[in-house]
Parts: sequence; C-alpha cells; structure tokens
Amino acid sequence: MFVAARRVMVALTEVGRARETILQRIEAAKLRRPDGLPSREPRLVAVSKTKPINLIIDAFESGQIHFGENYVQELERKANDEELLKVTNGQIKWHFIGHLQSNKCKKLAAIPNLHMVETVDSKKLADCLNKAWESAGKQDQLNIMVQVNTSQEENKSGCPPSDCVTIVDHILAQCKKLNFVGLMTIGQLGRSNADSNPDFKLLSECGKTVCDRFNIPINVLELSMGMSQDFEHAIEMGSTSVRVGSAIFGSRQ
Repeated sequence: MFVAARRVMVALTEVGRARETILQRIEAAKLRRPDGLPSREPRLVAVSKTKPINLIIDAFESGQIHFGENYVQELERKANDEELLKVTNGQIKWHFIGHLQSNKCKKLAAIPNLHMVETVDSKKLADCLNKAWESAGKQDQLNIMVQVNTSQEENKSGCPPSDCVTIVDHILAQCKKLNFVGLMTIGQLGRSNADSNPDFKLLSECGKTVCDRFNIPINVLELSMGMSQDFEHAIEMGSTSVRVGSAIFGSRQ
C-alpha cells in the first residue's frame, strides 16, 4: 500500500512531470529529423548543477539515469552523498560537462559512477585524464567526447574545429584508457532561433569528417549538442545527446 502510494507521489512530482514533457518533445523532434542524419535514440542528460539532492532523487525516481555536472567539487560531493547512493543504489551515470583543468583530473577519475567526460579539448588534457584513470585502477575505459568550440568565442572552452581530427587521432592511438564516443559543443547564445543553427551544423560537419577519417559509422558517433532552449532544433540537426537543466529542474537560484 505504501509502495503504491509512493509510486503515485513520485509520478506526480514537478520534476517528474517536467522530465516526461521533455521526453515527449525529444521524441517528436526525432521524428522530424531528416534522412541521412543519425537515427539513434537521443539521450537526455539532466543537468543538475546547483540543484539539491532531493530534486536529483525526484528525477531518478521518474526514470532518469544520466545526470550532468559542471564542477568537479560539486560532482564529487553529490556522487558520494549517502542518501543519494542509498536511493539510487549507485545506478546514476554521471557526465562531466564543465571545463576541466588538468590538475583536477585525478580527483575526477576517483569519483564513483563517472560515466563520461564530454569536455576533452586538447591532447594534453586527454593524456592527463588517461593517466588519472589508469592510476585510479579503473578496469573499463572512460567514455569521453572531444569538445569543439564551434562559435570560436574566446570565453568558451573547446578545440578549434580544425584541430578536432588531430585530437581524436591522438586519443585513439595513445590513450588506451579512454573510449572516444563523439563530439560536443555548447554553441553561441541567441542562435537557437536560426533555421539552421551554425554551431550545430559545424559540429555535424566535424562529425562527418571524423567518421570518414577513422571509418566510424555515422550512427555510432555521438553528437552532444542542444540545451533547454534549443534541444529540439539540435535533435533535428543530428544531436544524439541533449543537456537539459532548467527545463527539468527550474531556473537556478
């Protein structure tokens, strides 16, 4: 009786309802995707930075598994939170989606249930992360994406589009503890209303170049692009992973 009541209560949480709405919009956007683009099911990464544990639990209990965090210290605290570990039984898959400094690689590699680092933007950082993952004694490879600064803004992290292939080549050849899965971009604010977002278009072109250069099937390479304000358009342009925060959890306080 209590379990049934709790399931109803969980299903009616504000976060759970918001997540279901996002999933419906993701599915509709996927159906509008033109032929020739990746056909894989888009992944929803719930961006939980600055959000309290109780809201993460609400999202998890509504079915959310993938969560994104921007800061190593905050991710470390949440991933080791006793209440969250008890409720989730360690099933959360954490994505690191913020700028990563080389001196934070060791701390990041020690975080439990780290599923992916989406912001590798140099050979140096790849080497550092590879070494840290190996030193941590992790058996499985760490999933990583190469972040591309498609808008070429000075205040944004990411490699220049022209360096993308070189960095991927280095990772595949030299970083045996890293599993390269795709490319990521943040893009410039204000471009979400464009009929064809130039950042999404450029990342898709980089993806095609990488696929051709390394013989990777187009449906295997992941493209992480799109956030709360533009994730539907990103999916229509080939995104396979969207990072949605405020549309699920509400605006940051």
